[in-house]
Amino acid sequence: MKPDLLLLPGMLSDAAFWGAQTAALAEIRVTRVPHYGLADTIETMAEGVLRDAPDIFDLAGHSMGGRVAQEIVRRAPGRVRRLALFATDYRGPADAPARDAEAAQHDAMLARARAIGIAAWAAEWARGMVAPQRLGDAPLLSAVAAMIARHSLDQLAAHVRAGLTRPDFSGLLPRIGCPTLVCAGREDSLRTVDTHRAMAALIPGARLVVLERCGHMVAMEQPDAVTAALREWLSH
Repeated sequence: MKPDLLLLPGMLSDAAFWGAQTAALAEIRVTRVPHYGLADTIETMAEGVLRDAPDIFDLAGHSMGGRVAQEIVRRAPGRVRRLALFATDYRGPADAPARDAEAAQHDAMLARARAIGIAAWAAEWARGMVAPQRLGDAPLLSAVAAMIARHSLDQLAAHVRAGLTRPDFSGLLPRIGCPTLVCAGREDSLRTVDTHRAMAALIPGARLVVLERCGHMVAMEQPDAVTAALREWLSH
């Protein structure tokens, strides 16, 4: 029987984000891509994933999904055989002013999405998610925008709330005992290489991989490189 691999999507993402990896790894893993519905906290998202998950599984998460993955490890470390964190972060807001600043930015983002509609907003937002070198890649941008636009304004608001109330995992990382991959896009302005380097340094034995010519949407921008990193991780 093939082991299970849970691939957690990030904000406004779905199974399409991990589509290349799901296909490429099908011969060695049963892959599952959970969805969060209207859950609006990282903790509630993790509860939902765990409720439907097998007893033991490998776990990879992207962006917001990486935070959900960390919460899963905090709640059920004995169920996670391996952990992979892609284009994500481990820190909560630095202080109240920082949280207020984030809230103001997110309020403006929600207002813009409500004003022009989710599809038009998705097309705008997608351009900030990929590496500058990929802005001329119409099929990539179209795929990212279509994925985002499959979500509702209510889901956008829920994901924003989850981000604003996110836990800080600084104390968890040194206690992670399973083989861990940390992966960043070199051109990701949202979740920088330095953040991933710090995260990997806190996790015992973690392996850091940096993907060149890659922004935030790592598995869609560099599918072969992400698949190769996952194969290496799954071999240990």
